[in-house]
Amino acid sequence: MSTALLHDWLNQLGGAEDVLTSLNALYPDAPVYTSIYDRQHMPSQWQTWEIRSSWMDHLPAVYRHHQPYMPLFALTWATTRIPAEYDLVISNKSAFCIGAHCAGRHVCYCLTPTRFIFDFPAYAIREAIPSGATVILRALNVVLRRWEINAARRVTKFIAISSAVQKRILDWYGRQSQIIYPPVRVEDFSVSHQREDFFLIVSRLLPYKRIDLAVDAFTQLGLNLVIAGTGRDHGRLAKRAGSNIKLMGRVDDATLRDLLGRCQAFVFPGLEDFGIAPMNAMACGKPVIAYAGGGALDTVRDGITGVLFDSQTPQSLMSAVRRYQGLSFSPDQIRAQAEKFSVARFEKEILDAIA
Repeated sequence: MSTALLHDWLNQLGGAEDVLTSLNALYPDAPVYTSIYDRQHMPSQWQTWEIRSSWMDHLPAVYRHHQPYMPLFALTWATTRIPAEYDLVISNKSAFCIGAHCAGRHVCYCLTPTRFIFDFPAYAIREAIPSGATVILRALNVVLRRWEINAARRVTKFIAISSAVQKRILDWYGRQSQIIYPPVRVEDFSVSHQREDFFLIVSRLLPYKRIDLAVDAFTQLGLNLVIAGTGRDHGRLAKRAGSNIKLMGRVDDATLRDLLGRCQAFVFPGLEDFGIAPMNAMACGKPVIAYAGGGALDTVRDGITGVLFDSQTPQSLMSAVRRYQGLSFSPDQIRAQAEKFSVARFEKEILDAIA
């Protein structure tokens, strides 16, 4: 079957790009249609893929600051037509690529309905959008919301990455969906029984990740916290961090595995649709202290593979850390939970769903 892949944008690395890598492994001959492609900063192995980007590649600073161009992304995908030669189109969707016109079957692997449209107040606060622009964008979103709902009606089948996303697909699109959890490369990690005197976060430093909660909580607790990752929130976080908080910036794979192997526990304070990073920690046998929302509700077993906290406040996170300190965890049991989300499981379930 002739297949094409759709991906919203290729200018950053995260869980969505892990999914795309697995889809490429299943369909290596499938071209990847996308809006922008930052060839200089994306993985070198992608150079062998057939990636077809749009005119948006030529917009000023679009690779580093794509958020201001959100309405243009919608327009670009609304006018994208996938050639009729492709019998199957798989969209790996977190934003607007669902709107492409496809002649063949369209299976949408839905990371989330577009937050910019359906959860704009929270998006505007996180991205610090000026009040004047907010008024204009609110009015525009009335049109964009109607457009995305209509685009969702053209999709043959929806696959959701978690129960939280499945509920959004039903609430916002009125469509049923099947849950297939994203691939976790558990084979890249091994169980560690080391337990040194620090907690760990691995994340892009963006407002919605809520790393500020962890910085404030651990500064008050006086416990050591290591944060690996880069992003536009780095300066703000550095200013509020106590001397016990270490921001390491981007780390390579070897350093990541070393940190995961030595940390006490992994901290996951944001509301995520799934969350690959905490699953990598669990593959190392490390408990996860996570906000009780989104994908964490599907992956973290409270008191067994980690600790959940109910409110996105420093006080709630501090209480969870104290509760963690009074519990004992089995690294092997935590690893067994992570293995349920393997790449092999993802590939089999995707192929079965499409068949």
